[in-house]
Amino acid sequence: MILASQLLAFISLVTPLNSCADKNTPSFDKAQIYTVSKANVTDRDSVNDNLTTSRHNAITRAVAKASPAVVGINVTEIREQRIYDPFGDDPFFRQFFGNQRRGPATQRYKVEGLGSGFFISSDGYILTNDHVAGNAAKIIITTTGGKQYDAKLIATDPVQDVALLKIEAENLPFLTLGNSDDLSIGEWAIAMGNPFGLFKLNDKPTVTVGVISNNGVNLGMEQGKNYRAMIQTDAAISSGNSGGPLLNANGEVIGINAVIRSTAQSYEGSGSIGLGFAIPINKVKLIIEEFRSGKKINRNIGSLGFIGQALDEEIKQYINVQTDDGLVITNLYRNSPAVAAGLQVGDVITAIDGEHVRSPEDLNSIINDRKVGDVVTFTVLRSEGIMQIKMKLPQK
Repeated sequence: MILASQLLAFISLVTPLNSCADKNTPSFDKAQIYTVSKANVTDRDSVNDNLTTSRHNAITRAVAKASPAVVGINVTEIREQRIYDPFGDDPFFRQFFGNQRRGPATQRYKVEGLGSGFFISSDGYILTNDHVAGNAAKIIITTTGGKQYDAKLIATDPVQDVALLKIEAENLPFLTLGNSDDLSIGEWAIAMGNPFGLFKLNDKPTVTVGVISNNGVNLGMEQGKNYRAMIQTDAAISSGNSGGPLLNANGEVIGINAVIRSTAQSYEGSGSIGLGFAIPINKVKLIIEEFRSGKKINRNIGSLGFIGQALDEEIKQYINVQTDDGLVITNLYRNSPAVAAGLQVGDVITAIDGEHVRSPEDLNSIINDRKVGDVVTFTVLRSEGIMQIKMKLPQK
């Protein structure tokens, strides 16, 4: 999950903005590579109701079932740093080095990192975060029991912070993907993973238990990652848990642990304060299907061609609008997608594809959840009434 040079592994995530699949990595076959839960609401409710009836309850059974499918991840990333010699062009030093020009140089160095992941198929497909393994030159997977494998990066979506890895092995334990659209605030949640690298001490994951604290939390863009509709939990998640599963009491994956909020000033101290966030597994399923299609997921969206400002009381009075939510367009650029779509200065954007817009940050996060070429619908409040304006998202 973390890289040793990062300030806070879950919050400071630095990656490219385009998703890709390495042409040298294995390709998908047409078979389904993950299993979706068929449990119904009654099944899940009965499990939650039975948590306190015995020492070996639903939580312990879920943990026993899931633990063998959780893995520790160690990565090596190669980074480059530009080094500039301030004396290279100085005439005084040139007399010692002749006319040889000594300008900027590049130094390559290794950064070690770690995180968590979990098997989603018996033949070695692993889900984790992009910020764990998306830029790694070498990836080592450690399974429960201590066996190690070299892994290959199959595909990654840096903006959504999801990566798919593969090891060459068969008959592996794997987790079933649940339904993150069917969650109840307050129901049990189980986080599993490799906090602070503890996996290597006894070759099995650490387990923490809490509840679903909130759902549909929009954290917005953070260091190139777009965290929308996140699952919040108070199950303790710390540095190293990134990429591990968040489970329900049935042992089904409902999310991938990705972000924490911490008071720590360095990654070594980035422990839980009860504010952890997971990427909903239903969103991850859609990303996996995009990976399997073989098409590049292009989220390198260009400028829409306008500047917007959040509404306040002064602006609302000036443009004579009553809505509390919205973003008023203050500037338009010539020959831009906004002009082509029909947006105008003074328009108040209240929603995009039905999602409320309250600030420029909201707009940025909603747009970055889409792909280049997608058509989005702006709900616009104009003097003559409410309008629906469509725009095709441009390439940067």
